[in-house]
Amino acid sequence: MGSLLYLDRKLRRHARVELIRKEKAAERPAPKSLLRLGDNCWAIAHAERVAFIVDAKDYFEAFYRAALLAKRSIIVLAWDFNSQTRLHYDPVPKDGPPALVGDFLNYITKRRRGLHVHVLNWDYPMVFGADREFPPVYGLGGWTPGRRVHLRYDDTHPIGASQHQKVVVIDDALAFVGGIDLTVRRWDCRDHAPEEPRRTAYDKPYPPFHDTMIAVDGNAARQLSELARERWRLATGQRLKPPTEDSDPWPAELEPDVTGVEVGIARTMPPRGELPAVREVEKLYLDMIAAARRTIYIENQYFTAPRLAAALEKRLAEPDGPEVVLVLRLLSHGWLEEATMHVLRTRLIQRLQQADRHGRFRVYYPHVPGLAEGTCIDIHSKVMIIDDSVLRIGSSNLCNRSMAFDTECDLVVESRGQARVAAAIADFRERLLAEHLDTQPERVREETERAGSVNGAIAAFADQPRTLRQFDELPEWSETVLSVAAVADPEEPIALETLLSERHVRELVSSEQFSWGKLAGIVLALVALTALWRFTPLREVATAEAAIRWANAFGEQPWAPFALMAAYTPACLVLFPRPLITLAAVIAFGPWLGFFYSLTGICVSSAVTWKMGRHMRRDTVRRLAGPKLDRMIDVLKKHGLLAMTLLRLVPLAPFAVESIVAGAIRMKLWHVVVGTAIGLLPGTLTTTVFGDAIETAVSGSGQVNWWLVGGALALLAAGAWAVKRWFTRMEGRMQAHGETSRQPR
Repeated sequence: MGSLLYLDRKLRRHARVELIRKEKAAERPAPKSLLRLGDNCWAIAHAERVAFIVDAKDYFEAFYRAALLAKRSIIVLAWDFNSQTRLHYDPVPKDGPPALVGDFLNYITKRRRGLHVHVLNWDYPMVFGADREFPPVYGLGGWTPGRRVHLRYDDTHPIGASQHQKVVVIDDALAFVGGIDLTVRRWDCRDHAPEEPRRTAYDKPYPPFHDTMIAVDGNAARQLSELARERWRLATGQRLKPPTEDSDPWPAELEPDVTGVEVGIARTMPPRGELPAVREVEKLYLDMIAAARRTIYIENQYFTAPRLAAALEKRLAEPDGPEVVLVLRLLSHGWLEEATMHVLRTRLIQRLQQADRHGRFRVYYPHVPGLAEGTCIDIHSKVMIIDDSVLRIGSSNLCNRSMAFDTECDLVVESRGQARVAAAIADFRERLLAEHLDTQPERVREETERAGSVNGAIAAFADQPRTLRQFDELPEWSETVLSVAAVADPEEPIALETLLSERHVRELVSSEQFSWGKLAGIVLALVALTALWRFTPLREVATAEAAIRWANAFGEQPWAPFALMAAYTPACLVLFPRPLITLAAVIAFGPWLGFFYSLTGICVSSAVTWKMGRHMRRDTVRRLAGPKLDRMIDVLKKHGLLAMTLLRLVPLAPFAVESIVAGAIRMKLWHVVVGTAIGLLPGTLTTTVFGDAIETAVSGSGQVNWWLVGGALALLAAGAWAVKRWFTRMEGRMQAHGETSRQPR
């Protein structure tokens, strides 16, 4: 079936080549290349074979077959990588290659001894964690990378920026670039059927998903391998050696769409140190829009970049300018996108509609009948096609982030007056439109020729159930709403130093000005809580006696000590107050057993978080620790057990962060555990005394020894003062030593 489709495409393309050749002969000489090294592209390289891939089903299968042919190297740059991604749904033979990508990579590296796989995944913030796989480097996930599968996380971007490139390079001989990650919630076929049983993630269905990739070989693949290796070096500090053995991993099933062409590579990179941002992606977009003569066809996930919208506005104002066809998704992902990116998109669409005095602008979304309410086809592709002359596929969205904030990579193919390449570009646009319009590419071509425009061709299919629909009336948003929404799509990286300096100024001001508003808020909150307890039925339920009964009932369970000790680890990770757990332990088990279980649980949690720090990158740990603890790292290294003991006595950062730092700087585990036990002994003992006093007072079983409570508090305060003085003195000595050592000799 695949061979017949390829033959059909070949025959149609041959006819198109003849038509375009005649048209070109009647036109002016072939235009020069748009690509300018160092300005709108990083490299221009030859590819003998180029394939345009639509949707993840075809891409995943192409990657699967190519990886089976790999000899030495597979490099993956990802916004997200998930080991549970299913690459195909064919039957898996016994002892054959697994279908899940994590097991598959382990399988091929185990059977080909010289093969190494390097996966660089973005070190994402937890706001993106809902659909993500927990990092297996912590040993808590279901998949463990094999010995020659190297998984690392890229956390070297500015605050709020991401590693957004989707690049796979195999043996420096084949490269895939585009919008599809090797992750879940991406797989779909061109049918985009409402009820597709294979379109699930973690046994839950998800809506149809549309995206594109481009495959290249030759020098273009080698250039992309250089890009991938440099990205790996910047993220990990390690240099990857290129393979020395020749290889041709291009799978036989992947039919090239065009051969023997030059490929441009454009990047976005945020500023790094003294190096300015790389904005080749944005410059190339602007140059492509300016060069269009008849048609600008765009598919994209977002449309919030004002400079690109302004360039389109300018072209729409021209009496004989090009038509603009913009295909977006109907809905946003969740309330946050709805309130930010969706608002910004609406504003730009309205601007273009107002500028469209000649009726050449249309914005569409794919409509598939039968989809569940509140869902739509997820247009995730990043495609721009100019006439039949320039085709661009990559990772960059039409938003500010992709212009100077995130790392991006796009590939460009130009016809440069060659009819065969122009035919391939036109054929790809017709394939995309045919998928959206539920028809065949030749029908799209016929309607385009009949109507004289792509928008006219789309209009011919408007009455079909599955088609491209125009957006209805768009809501009006105030300038205030637009200003707030713009925070989600910054035009440049956030300067950490600026934020810190501004924060320092705010802290100085707030420390010198007494906040009566905050005090009033606290008083009102206390009054409200008191009234809630005093004048509602809660008074009869949430009593101190009831709390003690619940704690005692818990303490009678055989599993209770283990549950309580285990509770300290998640508590320290989410910053839940440890003293509350200790108070509960004292009431549930009595002062001595409660004290023992509490201190044991605290020590176990210090060991677990120390182990986490051992597996974290040190620059990540430094940013996590913050400036206070960062200045204490040298003291911790030099004084070990003593420094950890005193740091636990007077914490300068959250408990888990201190342990993670200790693991990252390779402090001995027994130093951490013993230092934790000694350092937290006074605080735990004080909490124990308090807990016992509270139970005594509430139950009326005796008199509270307030002298003991006061003595415990005084001892803790004196210890805190002494430790702060010690740390200050040691830091001063080490700074003085550093200044002396830097004097010329």
